[in-house]
Amino acid sequence: MEQQTTPARRGVYILPNLFTTASLFAGFLGILWAAEGRVEMCAFAILFSALMDGLDGKVARLTNTASEFGVQFDSLCDLVAFGITPAFMMYSWQLHSFGRLGIAVAFLFAACGALRLARFNISTAVTSKKFFIGLPIPAAGCTLSALIFFSTFVPEAFASAFPAFCLGLTFVLGFLMVSRFRYASFKEYGFIKAHPFSSMVSAILLFVLIISDPKLLGFLVFAGYLISGPIYTLFILPRRHPKLLRDLS
Repeated sequence: MEQQTTPARRGVYILPNLFTTASLFAGFLGILWAAEGRVEMCAFAILFSALMDGLDGKVARLTNTASEFGVQFDSLCDLVAFGITPAFMMYSWQLHSFGRLGIAVAFLFAACGALRLARFNISTAVTSKKFFIGLPIPAAGCTLSALIFFSTFVPEAFASAFPAFCLGLTFVLGFLMVSRFRYASFKEYGFIKAHPFSSMVSAILLFVLIISDPKLLGFLVFAGYLISGPIYTLFILPRRHPKLLRDLS
């Protein structure tokens, strides 16, 4: 006689999804602040979202509570926090002066972010964990947030050209998200694993430099990460793995 089995109940892990919800809430607050013209508060909200976005994955792995629901929920929240919110922030801050072109570029950033997340969700099983294919959407959103604080260092001689720079950077970030450039994921580095003493010293030096002037060096760090993808993919990767040139076509 066959034994009847009842289907297992599918639950939702609360702890990691609370961090994801906090990221979503910060992105929602950012939209409200950007609508009020408080772009610096919006930038802070996006950076806080990035912190929560990083913690939810760590917590899920450490507590063994990762789930497919959490992955999909995280992607939806990322689209709001790092796609919709930065796009609306940039339009409210600088891009509105370009009229329809500003609307188009802001929408392009958000749309490319959605495409980037969709491609990531269906390719995680077949791609290396060492690199992201295309600029991650949190890095794109945080770059625009860092630009808000960096704007105070722009010389007055370039003030008239700064809106055009913001327009171009928003467009380039959208392109990088859907590109085939490889960006380091740092997933296999592991902050709780043992590393050489020199790595700890380098991490402390980088931390001290950023803390000394976060508004200036924060944007420069993100800018360095942006250009690292094209440099690695176009110049370093072909020398190490010539066969991978086919992936760039």
